[in-house]
Amino acid sequence: MDRESLVNELKVFLEDFLRSRNLDLVDLIHRYEGRDLVLRILLDKPEGGISIGECAGLNREISDLLDEKSILQEKYILEVSSPGLDRPLETEKDFLRCLDKKVKFFLNELINGKLEWDGTIAGVNSGIVYINTQAGAMEVPLARINKAKRII
Repeated sequence: MDRESLVNELKVFLEDFLRSRNLDLVDLIHRYEGRDLVLRILLDKPEGGISIGECAGLNREISDLLDEKSILQEKYILEVSSPGLDRPLETEKDFLRCLDKKVKFFLNELINGKLEWDGTIAGVNSGIVYINTQAGAMEVPLARINKAKRII
């Protein structure tokens, strides 16, 4: 099985497993570090805040399931962790998780003459992020956001 097919199979498998535990798959990284295959899984709760203990328990569960299903045909190192508070916000789900939180936006097109804005997320709907800034309320299409990070 080629790498892309394997990663897709892993994502489908993990998303089903995680959905039943009310968890979100933030990212799946499958790469070689030296001779070792490392499978790095970043998880979060819909409302944010997964603990180290939860990650450790999930590491054991996911490892057992992967071994049982024989999805990976070679030895691997599994790392399950939180994406961290300062992770980039990319999807509607990411922005919804940060409702009423202060965020720094880096845009790929000027809005009101600026490429950078700080503001509080007021809402997200149909590809639009609603932001309250010092200059007033703004609507920013997701497609115009180059990068966004929560201000901690």
